[in-house]
Amino acid sequence: MDLDAYLAERGGEWHRLEVLASRPKLRSPAEIDELVVLYQRAATHLSVLRSRNPDPVMLADLSRLVLAGRAAVTRSNGGGLSWRPLAEFFAYRLPGALYRTRRWWGTIAVLVVAATTALTWYLAGNPDTLALFADDATIDKVVGKEFVGYYSEYQAQNFALQVWTNNALLTAQCLASGVLILPVFYLLWENLLNTGVVAAMMVSRDAGDTLLIYLAPHGLLEITCLFVGAGVGLRIGWSWIAPGPLQSRRQSLVAWVREGMVVAVGMAAALAIAGFLEGFVTPSALPAPVRVGIGAVVWLGFLSYALLWGREANERRPVGPDSADLPTA
Repeated sequence: MDLDAYLAERGGEWHRLEVLASRPKLRSPAEIDELVVLYQRAATHLSVLRSRNPDPVMLADLSRLVLAGRAAVTRSNGGGLSWRPLAEFFAYRLPGALYRTRRWWGTIAVLVVAATTALTWYLAGNPDTLALFADDATIDKVVGKEFVGYYSEYQAQNFALQVWTNNALLTAQCLASGVLILPVFYLLWENLLNTGVVAAMMVSRDAGDTLLIYLAPHGLLEITCLFVGAGVGLRIGWSWIAPGPLQSRRQSLVAWVREGMVVAVGMAAALAIAGFLEGFVTPSALPAPVRVGIGAVVWLGFLSYALLWGREANERRPVGPDSADLPTA
């Protein structure tokens, strides 16, 4: 190793680390991120130099600098639990991931909604075909009692937890199975068929308004989360089929799996909100327009977060050692 050349190349970073570590308080989040990156690099440099037996004076100086950097990093994080990473996750990483995958889950949403609408229209207009799924007595029972009663069968808090768990599991299955592509389409078809049959039952008995009133408050956000999970899952699968010219299949897959983990955490939080709406708003005594309006406002808020703020968050990519690994839209 040419020690002089190595020192000349890294000396600027070490000097900058010394400047940041000597400040009693860093001025901005960007400086804190810079401090962390420089500390990590200096620790790596120290490890490399120790293995090559260089000047002990240089080793001592760099060891002192690394210790000072570590102390400054600890100090900048408040010496304990910091909410800043969590805030940055929901402020930038999650909406950025949703924006980068928008074409995938947006396309899934359009296709599935169109197919479900077509299936509902066909079954409602063809009683003989609908009878293959349920006889008249079953349809009357569902329309007259079971559909509405389902939302108030259990205590609100228990029901909200139950639907959150079920929906989070289904979304996670779409995400995890996306690497194999085909299982995602099976899960979507199963959900599409169930929804289409129940909707056709309601429409065939002129209860389409009841269907809307009891689905819209929670269903708009809930089904969108499912579309996001399916779309991102398919994007993960596509990452190893067509990794692009700049990455190997492994590199592309790893990058998109990381993106999928970000989305998985975000969808768990969004589905908790949908579960709350389904448990407390959908079966409530509020006027129907108010219930539907609450669901619409929450849904539009999610879309604004994912698409409008997501675009801004995507442009403000985080500074740090993992920022270069973020996939592009």
